[in-house]
Amino acid sequence: MPSEDLNKLKIDKADKKSVTAGRKKKPFIIGALVTLVIIGAILYRAGIIAPTSTVDVTTVSLIYPSQSLSVLNASGYIVAQRKAAVASKMTGRLTALMVEEGSLVKKGQILARMENADVNAAKDQVTANLANARAMLKQAMVERDNLRKDHERFQKLIRGGYVSQSEYDTVNTRYLRSQEAVKAASAAADSAAAALAGAEANLDYTLIRAPFDGVVLTKNADVGDIVTPLGASSTSKAAVVTLADMDSLQVEADVSETSITKIKVGQPCDIQLDALPEKRFRGEAHAIVPTVDRAKATVLVKVKFLDRDVRMLPDMSAKVSFLSRELTAGELQPRLAVNKAALVSRDGKNIVYQVQDNKVRESVISIGDKLGDMQEVQTGLKPGDRVVLNPKGLKDGARIKVAER
Repeated sequence: MPSEDLNKLKIDKADKKSVTAGRKKKPFIIGALVTLVIIGAILYRAGIIAPTSTVDVTTVSLIYPSQSLSVLNASGYIVAQRKAAVASKMTGRLTALMVEEGSLVKKGQILARMENADVNAAKDQVTANLANARAMLKQAMVERDNLRKDHERFQKLIRGGYVSQSEYDTVNTRYLRSQEAVKAASAAADSAAAALAGAEANLDYTLIRAPFDGVVLTKNADVGDIVTPLGASSTSKAAVVTLADMDSLQVEADVSETSITKIKVGQPCDIQLDALPEKRFRGEAHAIVPTVDRAKATVLVKVKFLDRDVRMLPDMSAKVSFLSRELTAGELQPRLAVNKAALVSRDGKNIVYQVQDNKVRESVISIGDKLGDMQEVQTGLKPGDRVVLNPKGLKDGARIKVAER
């Protein structure tokens, strides 16, 4: 019995080996855990396994300095202040049309011609009448001059008693009659000249001329159409072409009557045309029309262009910014700008966090002037770059998620 009890107290060699092996594995497990902790810290520090932050972003864009000087914005259209529907004073058939839409014309230039055979014949007739009247005038003047000589000779003879009084009276009467004949012939010549001027005017009415320098906007009639100033029938045309003076283009904008006190004549403006979005134009408030549109509760304001472009056309839509002051030469060009809320100042440097895929990259930028709630960017960014707004707590390389709006 004592020997069996002693055998129970013996340690089995297999158990001894397993205990030894367990003791040997412990340092490896601890080391692996420490390594994992270190790697995790490194990855966290690098932002690889950092938690994702939800952020708001903004886009870097080109803006005009005038946007920060605007006191009121309005929309409207380009309108030609001098525009004419050109027609003939006479009724007739159109025989020639020398222009088309878009043609540049000068004042007095012939745009179209109407049939004029009858008017031309009438002119020829009065021209002949004028020639006849002038010939009659010349004949009467010759007759008067001859009778004047006879009259002067008989005056000498009557004083010497060589002719009777009756003979002198006859010559004197003929001379006085010749003077009146010259007056009548001169009046007839003047009448014929006036008739010729009228005929020439009527002939000129068949030539439709441009009343001012401008551009043909529309062609309202064509060769063969009957043109009449009254447009009396459904087949007749009241106008041949419509002209606009491009030097008279202005923007007519509707301004709310509650905001009209913010505008005054001569106030500087910035004009943007939807058709030419890459360019801005300087303007000036030209007139405030003293009438309120009841339906829209607006007042019409006319803005004239200080800068012009040949591409401007009537009825183009326009946006007008009424400015607090006139722009300087350096403020006429667009500038790269970013929202001030995207900037972080650190160690005297201006930093933004650019969005690249699902991460942010820290970028140092140089800044310029303040443009309202925007900040001019001189270097470090380009148009279209996206940056984080209010980037508090962000680090370079951190994972982000853009907030949906």
